[in-house]
Amino acid sequence: MDVTLKFNNTWFDASNAKGAEIKLGAGREDVVSPMEAVLMAAGGCSGIDIVSILEKMRQPLESLEITVSGQRREEHPKSFHNILIHYILRGNLEAEKVQRAIELSLDKYCSVSNGLEPKAKIAYEYTIESGEGAQ
Repeated sequence: MDVTLKFNNTWFDASNAKGAEIKLGAGREDVVSPMEAVLMAAGGCSGIDIVSILEKMRQPLESLEITVSGQRREEHPKSFHNILIHYILRGNLEAEKVQRAIELSLDKYCSVSNGLEPKAKIAYEYTIESGEGAQ
């Protein structure tokens, strides 16, 4: 796996081998900071797992939104010490299966969250909103 970063005066154009790009930097509103990218990666990695696991469990997921909040240490290196991932799922889903999918992702499959521990304590919460077919 390779990525490339090219300095563009005040930020980096970061891209992967397939050509997908993000603007990575600090102190600007139109770029993603490296630490924000870490939170995005944790949420994205886990979300991809959860979608796949719920599909295998035959759970009718209509949508998934994820918010990730991180608290950083005051001293250097200012790594995350607490991360909270909140999943908002929509569909006629069984809560036990949703919780199992989240736990499988965070404990076993998601390389990003597993790479952040044990330095960062990762907690989660979830909300299930009724799907279109709910009565």
